Amino acid sequence: MDRLPKIALPVIAVIIFVIILVSKSAITIGSGEAGVLYKTFGGGVVTDEAALGEGFHLVAPWNRVYVYEVRQQEVFEKMQVLSSNGLEIKLDASAWFQPKFEDLGRLHQEKGESYVERVLLPTIRSAARSVVGRYTPEQLYSSKRDAIQQEIYEETKKIVDGQYIQLNEVLVRDVTLPPTIKEAIERKLKQEQESLEYEFRLVTASKEAEKVRIEAQGKADANRILSASLTDKILQDKGIDATLELSKSPNSKVVIVGSGDSGLPLILGNN
Repeated sequence: MDRLPKIALPVIAVIIFVIILVSKSAITIGSGEAGVLYKTFGGGVVTDEAALGEGFHLVAPWNRVYVYEVRQQEVFEKMQVLSSNGLEIKLDASAWFQPKFEDLGRLHQEKGESYVERVLLPTIRSAARSVVGRYTPEQLYSSKRDAIQQEIYEETKKIVDGQYIQLNEVLVRDVTLPPTIKEAIERKLKQEQESLEYEFRLVTASKEAEKVRIEAQGKADANRILSASLTDKILQDKGIDATLELSKSPNSKVVIVGSGDSGLPLILGNN
């Protein structure tokens, strides 16, 4: 009975040690995350192996796992940039991105957990200044928004692709011009719209006048052709046909005697 406590205490100590060891060694990677293994006594960050995927993992307690979100993320940025003529433009943009899973170890080793602030945001700012500087405020306000967005995306992607970051999209959400410039652009656009509307009315009126002229010319040509084709013989035949139709009327009694100067029968008598 006296030996039981002496045996129990080491067993309990071993059990506690095992529990602590397992708790320190057990790593659970959540959904949409991946882990980078750092080996304290084995060369530091593991870059030649795949990152730890979702689920439960056991690692040596003296090693460490850095967890990264690898699903698509979004970052917002407000910038002040200059147009081609030196005017200050406020630009609101966002980027959809995610770290490249296969390069997660290199990303951690070379850029660290603050890679968004160290790499992505400065690159977006630089690309935005470069792109916006090619356009006038009027182009930024109206027709070139989509082109600017695409150019910022392409310039940013060209750089961050080599920095182990996958850029999915850049969205230009708002472009704010100085109030006086905005009002001047709106007035100009309104005047251009009114001018286009006036030109449309002129073209429509011209086409309508041309239509009327063509119709009138067609009628004149038809009458000229008809007049040229009407001979005395044709007119006399038409007159005879009309006289015969008239003689069939129940309200009239017709007596035909000879013909008039025109060669048509004379109608005498009428009730």
